[in-house]
Amino acid sequence: MKRFTNNMKMPKDAGWLVPGLQVKRWFFLIFVGAVFIALGLLILSDVRPIFYIMEFIKKFASKVTTEWIAFAFVMFGAAIFFKGWQKTNLSMLDINNGRENETILEALYRRRKLNRGPKIVAIGGGTGLSMLLKGIKHITNNITAVVTVGDDGGSSGRLREEMGVLPPGDIRNCIAALADDEDLVTKLFQYRFKSGEGLEGHSFGNLFLTALCAITGDMVRAVKESSNVLSIRGRVLPSTLDDMKLVAEMEDGRIIHGESNIPEAHGKIKRLFTDPSHCKALEEVIVAIKNADLIILGPGSLYTSVIPNLLIDEISKEVVASDAKKIYVCNIMTQPGETDGYAVSDHIQALMKHANSKKVIDAVLVNDFIPSNLADKYRMSHSYPVKVDVENIKRLGIDIFSKKLIEDSKEGLVRHSSHRVARAIYYWFRRELKDDRTLRVVKH
Repeated sequence: MKRFTNNMKMPKDAGWLVPGLQVKRWFFLIFVGAVFIALGLLILSDVRPIFYIMEFIKKFASKVTTEWIAFAFVMFGAAIFFKGWQKTNLSMLDINNGRENETILEALYRRRKLNRGPKIVAIGGGTGLSMLLKGIKHITNNITAVVTVGDDGGSSGRLREEMGVLPPGDIRNCIAALADDEDLVTKLFQYRFKSGEGLEGHSFGNLFLTALCAITGDMVRAVKESSNVLSIRGRVLPSTLDDMKLVAEMEDGRIIHGESNIPEAHGKIKRLFTDPSHCKALEEVIVAIKNADLIILGPGSLYTSVIPNLLIDEISKEVVASDAKKIYVCNIMTQPGETDGYAVSDHIQALMKHANSKKVIDAVLVNDFIPSNLADKYRMSHSYPVKVDVENIKRLGIDIFSKKLIEDSKEGLVRHSSHRVARAIYYWFRRELKDDRTLRVVKH
């Protein structure tokens, strides 16, 4: 909204005239009502307002035309009334918290525009999902982030082991990503303690979610209450409430237990499964998938962030059966210990294998730009650009959509740009809808 008004170079208060807010009609109604109330009270007091007003206008009109007098009265009265109405609402609702009036306009814009956006379900985990959400929240408010709960490392792993809660780390990151503003509360939620016995390494958000879970007795309620505190756009849901642990069978026969141990095994993954073997999907996740217009898988660690959600049978079956548009955002670089030597088609085949269906996605979004000065740290860690093997992808029946997805970096770093990824996905989605409408017209 701020970007919109800035581009239009509108005066600050003129932002209320932006189309689509649906408030101008109510401004006018309030103004007319106030005028009639004032006239009625004056008539009731036998002041004869209309008579005296007309007499005053007649005398004044000898020097100034009636049109100019009327215009001056209307503009002056409207300006006072609108300003009073605005300030009264600010005082009563206290929704701006000391910010400029643009915050109110932005809230109205989101409610009227973003609330009518497509229903999007984003499935994944780790930093990839939170990156995606930062961009998607500018397209629609109808977002459901489905987060894996297989994490057993770092702060989340410690809390999971000591407190018996679902790992809160990925959930916390997604809540922060969907927050309206990077304000003090959001920064507090992401704050990580650097010292202190028992506190070092923990983030405040993880501890907050764990405490809320203990109070409410339910991680889903804890997530909802945390989301309310940060006024997030959309919602964040764990894929399951079961104590799901990841297990990988390697091609050399080894069985590796624990998400954090899988990349450290340094082998090729044959298949991934869960312990317990049949985890129950959260009902709200299933409903969200059924109602979705667009389902996004990735980006993120293929075997430890994206695929774990598809290991829950109900989720993978609903995604496959869904009529929504489905796209996978492929990683830009291979991940040591998980996808060494993988091309784009290998990522897709892994998704299809673990979802037990080739209909898990319709298209794959790939990055088509790699900096010429690619940082040496990737080569040193044996991470390389994922090859876009077009022929193999087409043989799988998957459409390819390529765009520059990375942030500009003089250092040769490769990082997804949340806005570029979101814009590319939305462009693809709108194009697919348009093609569908065209196809229906042709058929008829």
